Amino acid sequence: AGRRLIIAGVIQDQDYFDSEVAPHLDGDRVQSIGSAGPDLRDQLLGGAFALLHLINFDEPFGLSMIEAMACGVPVIARARGSVPEIIKHGDTGFIVDSVDAAVEALNRVPDLDPARLRRYVEENFSRERMVDNYIKVYEEVLRMEEAKGSGPQS
Repeated sequence: AGRRLIIAGVIQDQDYFDSEVAPHLDGDRVQSIGSAGPDLRDQLLGGAFALLHLINFDEPFGLSMIEAMACGVPVIARARGSVPEIIKHGDTGFIVDSVDAAVEALNRVPDLDPARLRRYVEENFSRERMVDNYIKVYEEVLRMEEAKGSGPQS
């Protein structure tokens, strides 16, 4: 894509990293910085063009995607796990199925409104909204159990 790439995060598969990623690291255009704590994470996301979230596993939630969008940074991600529930394709980022599609999506990033991304996070992922949604799910589970005649045990 002709852009600088900063890889941040825990290395899940060291052998893969050593054989497939490390040979491309040059310390300038492509660098790996390991796990980023809150201060460094805020600095990285605050100045990022996009967050590439090209995972190869079923993401259970993906807090990094929420953090990026809260900073007005679009997310480009594979449709694994929770990604389709978090990213609104063409509105808050792009859901892709290949590295080539991710590179193409980078060209569309300027079409997205950073303020819209932040509003989306505020409307859908605030602490209050998340707590309210969890309570609704718990209440629904209780209603289902009571309907089956196996209500909560005392």
